[in-house]
Amino acid sequence: MNIGIVLYPTYGGSGVVATELGKGLASRGHNVHFISYARPMRLDEFHENISFHEVTFSAYPLFEYPPYDLALASHLVDIIKHQKLDMLHVHYAIPHATSAYLAKQILGENNCRIPVVTTLHGTDITIVGSDPSYTPVVTFSINKSDGVTAVSNYLRDETYKRFDIVKDIEVIPNFIDLDRFQKSEKSHFKKALCPNGEKVLVHVSNFREVKRVSDTVEIFNKVLESGIRAHLLLVGDGPDRPKVETKCRELGICNKVRFLGKQEKIEDILSIADLFLIPSGSETFGLAALEAMSCSVPVISSNIGGLPELNIHGETGYLCDLGDTDAMGEYAVSILQDDELQKKIANNARKRAEVFELNIVVDQYVALYNRLLEQ
Repeated sequence: MNIGIVLYPTYGGSGVVATELGKGLASRGHNVHFISYARPMRLDEFHENISFHEVTFSAYPLFEYPPYDLALASHLVDIIKHQKLDMLHVHYAIPHATSAYLAKQILGENNCRIPVVTTLHGTDITIVGSDPSYTPVVTFSINKSDGVTAVSNYLRDETYKRFDIVKDIEVIPNFIDLDRFQKSEKSHFKKALCPNGEKVLVHVSNFREVKRVSDTVEIFNKVLESGIRAHLLLVGDGPDRPKVETKCRELGICNKVRFLGKQEKIEDILSIADLFLIPSGSETFGLAALEAMSCSVPVISSNIGGLPELNIHGETGYLCDLGDTDAMGEYAVSILQDDELQKKIANNARKRAEVFELNIVVDQYVALYNRLLEQ
């Protein structure tokens, strides 16, 4: 198949999943065309079956904000026509699903029978899409898609709750490359960071308010107060970083917290982690948690969104009420003080991650593509 994949190229979950899906499809012999305004972050090597098409648009004085959705639609018209696409898979409802529908209308029903699959990832439904100014467009675009998927049962249910959707939404979860994300020997790395055998806690996010990184710092501080020697590694960057740095100064733990910024080789950092913290206020799936679990790291998370579908309480880690840093701190201490418990939960986490292995999920997408092409 010739498959077009429209995505945001950022470090966020939707961009990562879309890129890894395309790479998985290409490894099976499909021709994959990535379409975005910049090269995806995870598209970091050459593959004979992968092409990248950059959406360019001009800034005119008339436009305070250049109309990316229209530029994307025009590019899709050109790519569908000249690359002979069989399937178009758009990730994130706004504006990708809308631009895909517009491109099909421009080409005309007789000349464009290409199915469009829209995958919903989270904030396109729970935050952006819920803005009343976008609701009619989101509803229309989803209903006009030939196939619709969501990354969790939670997100599917929220979509039906928030919008008047008449299409069936199939749940196809996020996935993990088990070969890449596995615990590897990094003792030299851990010794450099923790020369006295300290425990390592890790948090990965885009440092937005909804990720509650300050809660992570509070949880870590409770670990230190218990007498456990530890370091906290904060991976990522974003608007809440100054607030988090201030929190570290107020607690007097700056020498125990490392801000590592954005990192591509997350698996190297996770390989030295003893515990992963994700106290988020909104997670429709929890890809960062899955990456940690695949590297045999126990997870302590909030119990919101899709996290309970991934992180099994008492088996792969622990779930706590949103904002309950006391409970999260207590669970963290219980794991870090008991080597046998830590090892047991770490093994369970890896086994749980195997359910979301890349090829298992890619098979589900290919099956969906084939069903739509046969209609």
